[in-house]
Amino acid sequence: MDRLTAMQVFVETVERGSLTAAAERLGLTRATASRYLAELERWLGARLLHRSTRSLSLTSAGEEALIDCRQMLQVQEKMLAGKLDHSSEPKGALRITCSQSFSQAYLSGVIADYSLRYPQVNIDIQLLERSINLVDERIDLAIRITNTLEPGIIAKRLALCHSVVCASPEYLNRTARPQTPDDLAQHTCLTHSQFSTHSWSFYDPLDKSKMIRIPIKGRICANEAMVLKQAALAGVGVTLLPTYLVKNEIIDGTLEVILPEYKLETLSVYAIYTSRNYMSLALRTLLNFLDERFKSDAFWQGE
Repeated sequence: MDRLTAMQVFVETVERGSLTAAAERLGLTRATASRYLAELERWLGARLLHRSTRSLSLTSAGEEALIDCRQMLQVQEKMLAGKLDHSSEPKGALRITCSQSFSQAYLSGVIADYSLRYPQVNIDIQLLERSINLVDERIDLAIRITNTLEPGIIAKRLALCHSVVCASPEYLNRTARPQTPDDLAQHTCLTHSQFSTHSWSFYDPLDKSKMIRIPIKGRICANEAMVLKQAALAGVGVTLLPTYLVKNEIIDGTLEVILPEYKLETLSVYAIYTSRNYMSLALRTLLNFLDERFKSDAFWQGE
């Protein structure tokens, strides 16, 4: 059996916490992956993993072997990367996820352009509002807008995301326009259920190191920003939304920014993936494509 493949099975099993997940990631049957792992243990003359029906853990020999195997695979990847030339075409399948609002407003166009450039890559886009385990869901790349990444997660920051508080002219004509964040307590606010508490935070314009947290209430709460945008356009109330989602409506006047002097917290747009090692050419080119697109887009650079 190929020892490099056996090393890859071992490393993937450790990183994913499951031999079955490792086999799926590498396109092997579980039985074949198990034989590779057994061959690696026979070759090294030591048991590498404690295995049970519910969990697995590294033995002391496995901890040492993991370091060596990762180094060997990194050398292999570097050598293969050196052989790639401009004629090399990424191919295969990528499974990616992001929110519906971000896909509709921005990512779907970027993915379409990537697909035209690299027609041999098949892309499966899953629109999800919740954070997921990439390994369990077999996701190659997730786009998240957040400032709170889980410990140990592998991420590349692509851009910054700003937000605004806004409402329709129809709603503002029916009510007194808020002059300070405290005035929002008297308004119908449209809230995102992702946040554990219904409050919005603003930077104090007189002291940028301080945050003003304002409790808000309203009749509509949703886990998808597009729902809140449509409700705001219908004149239901005031909402807090990312600027990428409402920039056109602000330009054409169907939504108006409220309290522009009170800045909101800036979030980061991250590309999340499972491993820096053994990255497919398709995923590597997609990451580079996203990075270049964000850097060249005047909107993201101008915020």
